[in-house]
Amino acid sequence: MKIGKTLYLDHQATTPVNARVVAAMTPYYAESFGNPHSSDHSLGWESESAVEKAATCVARLIGADADEVIFTSGATEANNLALLGLGRRATEGKRRRILVSAIEHKCVLAAARVLQEQFGFVVELIPVDAEGFVKVAALEEALDDDVLIVSVMAVNNEVGTIQDIGRISELVRSYGAVFHSDAAQAPIAMDMKSMASHTDMLSLSAHKMYGPKGIGAIYISRELQDQIEPLIYGGGQQNGLRSGTVPVPLCAGMGAAADIFAAVEAEEKRAQLCRRRDMFIEMLNRLPWPIALNGPQGQARHSGNANIRFMEFSADDILSTLQPHLAASTGSACTSGIPEPSHVLRAIGLSGEEAEASIRFSLGFDTTDADLAEAVRLITETLTRLTRAGPCSEP
Repeated sequence: MKIGKTLYLDHQATTPVNARVVAAMTPYYAESFGNPHSSDHSLGWESESAVEKAATCVARLIGADADEVIFTSGATEANNLALLGLGRRATEGKRRRILVSAIEHKCVLAAARVLQEQFGFVVELIPVDAEGFVKVAALEEALDDDVLIVSVMAVNNEVGTIQDIGRISELVRSYGAVFHSDAAQAPIAMDMKSMASHTDMLSLSAHKMYGPKGIGAIYISRELQDQIEPLIYGGGQQNGLRSGTVPVPLCAGMGAAADIFAAVEAEEKRAQLCRRRDMFIEMLNRLPWPIALNGPQGQARHSGNANIRFMEFSADDILSTLQPHLAASTGSACTSGIPEPSHVLRAIGLSGEEAEASIRFSLGFDTTDADLAEAVRLITETLTRLTRAGPCSEP
């Protein structure tokens, strides 16, 4: 898709809001604007019903119940609530270790670090292999009855690795530890209807699945909810786990987005996206410059992810030269302001130079074959220009 004159290939950073989602949200900005926590009149009841419907839709997406869905401001808050909420209630217990994969989103790593620095927990990184898969043998070796929580993201946001959540969950739970998964990137990549059965807590973000920004959700199993310390205190909304007036339009939008991905048609959309992703990678492989694909091949990869290493170039030079004609990124949008090589790419074994030569292209359901042909043309022109300019010249 094009936004003005810019070809958009950064769908893992954010997706456009689907028209059905906009339609679901619109009435709650003007016509049905009641506070969903106003229990004394019909306008409040109407808004409350909309929030309950949205929670049911999100729950259906992952195979949970509506009362196990807590709306948050996004996946970052959800991830913080999972780790900090559980950890702050367990400071006196015997389980003092926290295991997180080496390629987690920065907000998971940061929350774990807070538990280490402020509450004395021991945080250990689970290594991954060259394709980004958690080394299950290393995880099993690290597990013991002193582990409180294990956090492994379902689908990586940079190299697209889809973890075997069922296998990891079985192992983690066999030691009595809590299993959390950051699934913000999962709806576009995989069928999620059994995710709640494999996790104790799971984080979602609406704007990664064609919903609005500013809203996310966390699934917390009913049995675990009394072990979570809230991050936000107040009127005791949402089972006392996240106080504050919930944003009804955003909830309705996230529910509508969840409905789209729970439908049977979503699987066909994922298959079409995989085909376009593979076609795009093949087109880039035919260019006269050496490239490499970071991460796994085929079905174990996010449907729209193509993380490409341009071996003789700087990713920053390529992206700046492409502006304003093509939007892609060097990694997670949440860490793009940090001037250091991606921790994900380093964890899968890339050198600093190799990481700095890598670009994440992320396709969406609205990306066309023509878009990809144009993208390859623009990349070809850019690499030609950079080659002629030489390594010491400004792009």
